[in-house]
Amino acid sequence: MAGYAVDPASAWPEPLDLATAPVPRYGTGSLADLLPAITAGQGLSHPRPTGLELAPADRACVFLIDGLGWELLRAHPDEAPFLTSLLGTSMNGTGRPMTAGFPSTTATSLASVGTGLPPGAHGLAGYTVQDPAAGALMNQLRWYPWTDPHAWQPYPTVFQQADAAGIHTCQVSAPNFERTPLTEIALSGGTFHGRLSGEERMDLAAEQLAAGDRSLVYTYYSEVDGKGHRYGVDSDAWRGQLMYVDRLAERLAEQLPPRSVLYVTADHGMIDIPFDDEHRVDFDEDWELSAGVRLLGGEGRCRHVYAHPGAAEDVLAVWREVVGEQMWVAGREEAIAAGWFGPHVDDRVRERIGDVVAAAQSDMVIIASENEPRESAMVGMHGSMTPAEQLVPLLEVRT
Repeated sequence: MAGYAVDPASAWPEPLDLATAPVPRYGTGSLADLLPAITAGQGLSHPRPTGLELAPADRACVFLIDGLGWELLRAHPDEAPFLTSLLGTSMNGTGRPMTAGFPSTTATSLASVGTGLPPGAHGLAGYTVQDPAAGALMNQLRWYPWTDPHAWQPYPTVFQQADAAGIHTCQVSAPNFERTPLTEIALSGGTFHGRLSGEERMDLAAEQLAAGDRSLVYTYYSEVDGKGHRYGVDSDAWRGQLMYVDRLAERLAEQLPPRSVLYVTADHGMIDIPFDDEHRVDFDEDWELSAGVRLLGGEGRCRHVYAHPGAAEDVLAVWREVVGEQMWVAGREEAIAAGWFGPHVDDRVRERIGDVVAAAQSDMVIIASENEPRESAMVGMHGSMTPAEQLVPLLEVRT
């Protein structure tokens, strides 16, 4: 069964066929295609042009709402009347889903947005991945332990390319993001404007759009994701954040200068995971899953599993046997060949990917209660390739 021996009389379920994994639409409709498509309409050429086609606009703003998946938005029209009005086609707006990329997690997605590259190229291939030089896990959101950001991600951002081409370029976000390594290698280029409140960000983004004949403005809001992780997407706290961000988007849309387009998108969706042993498998207490494993990376919905030398095949077989009915479980080369991380994986990135990659298909997670207590306690989670996590909105308003 699936390349490993098992007693035919046993009751182990058949593992999921890897061919059924819904691979992101790299090159035609993923987050990595958004900025290249926008700036192509402003006269900027790219070394890796995208197949995504967007109508040109002299001034473009991207408003990224962390955690607001396409399916979540569609399920909450009352809380988000303005954004919901953009889901179809209207006189001044259109809406459609895009794919985030894999894994569907913030560091990976923001790097894809900012560089215009899939994860296999920019290299931020998960929440935590192995640093091959150190043989230890590196958290790419918190950038810990420290490693040289430009060695880790050497490609220029689309913002840097736009700024060099004379396009007025800036980012409007929370002040504490200005000097983070993730901002430096994924979202820098032009000028950074730190503003604390969402209203201030929307107003300044509109001002910055009008500041150039050609403009590229990026703005960001994080707390939809934050409330989802803490309380779940079925909570009043999460709904309150959705109502607030809906008003922010409308506020920005109402201030767009002439010849502008606003794109509202997200970095991933989210699902709530029940707190029971059926839905939460604890790696730290599971001797089968932990056997032969040197490092457990990624996050609950998408695990990078790094085996001890010589144990990779055995670890792959066990993971397929134990969680293969609930997760797509692939060896490193299988995941790369299937295009999970994009059409090409740079050599410097290959060993950051787990010897085994396990992506949840059902509503389950693999937690690590001792080593990841904070992450293990989250209600809402993301990271895999299911539509609830992978599909993000691309909503459009034009003037």
